[in-house]
Amino acid sequence: MKNNYLFLFLASGVINDKGFWLIGVKNSEVKILDDKNLLECHRKELIGLESAKDIMDAINLNIDNLINDLKNKNLPLDKPPKGISFSIPLIIIENIFDYWLDKYKDKVAWEACLGLLKIRRRIPLTNLIDSNSIKGDTKKWALEIENLHTYKPNKINKDIKNKPMWR
Repeated sequence: MKNNYLFLFLASGVINDKGFWLIGVKNSEVKILDDKNLLECHRKELIGLESAKDIMDAINLNIDNLINDLKNKNLPLDKPPKGISFSIPLIIIENIFDYWLDKYKDKVAWEACLGLLKIRRRIPLTNLIDSNSIKGDTKKWALEIENLHTYKPNKINKDIKNKPMWR
């Protein structure tokens, strides 16, 4: 009998001393950490097969949008050996994961938020929000989605060298 449920998970891992975040699906709780490159599982939800795929696609699109925003602003991100850069803090990844998992529970909210996320891929939602082109729940969700894209890493100038404090 085919298993109609999957574990949607968020885990951290390391390959050749380089860390990464991984969002994926497995059909068994045990198989998640069977991967020798994974260190710790931060989120794990047992959900339906189609739901897991839909939610994972939304999470990945949200993270891709965030990474593209950072690249467009020339903000540094480490290149991970797989998955998502460890340069993005866990709290940001968890917030995105939790947001889309929660939105999936309400079909109307899910459809609207997914549509807004697809628009966000091309343009920031701030113009729609500021111009009052959208109202009510849609405006609230647009603000939430925009908030999921607000992470900015600390940009350290590598040319500046600190002098030892004992001199």
